Amino acid sequence: MSAPKTIFQKIADQEIPAKLIHADELCVAFHDIAPQAPTHVLVVPRKPLPRVGEAAAEDQALLGHLLLTAAKLARDLGLARGFRIVINNGPDGGESVPHLHVHLLGGRALGWPPG
Repeated sequence: MSAPKTIFQKIADQEIPAKLIHADELCVAFHDIAPQAPTHVLVVPRKPLPRVGEAAAEDQALLGHLLLTAAKLARDLGLARGFRIVINNGPDGGESVPHLHVHLLGGRALGWPPG
């Protein structure tokens, strides 16, 4: 028996409506419903991969695609002064949905350390 679909998988499969700002054959992107910065976008692969720590060598191209998509969206969204890309992994890493996703944050100066 397979695990139930996450909310991100349902959005990627277009089972739940979402205002997508990007969609291609490998991923979708949309604004986070609980933004942590003026710009907070999630880039979600269509492939149901729980987390980056479970990615395999066969996922290398997909992982690169997610990062390149986030960088393109940063340019498109006017984040020329800078942005942050975050991938949470596991409960202690801040993961709240067990479906790999890339956070793109920007629109203000982001402090360090982040958490």
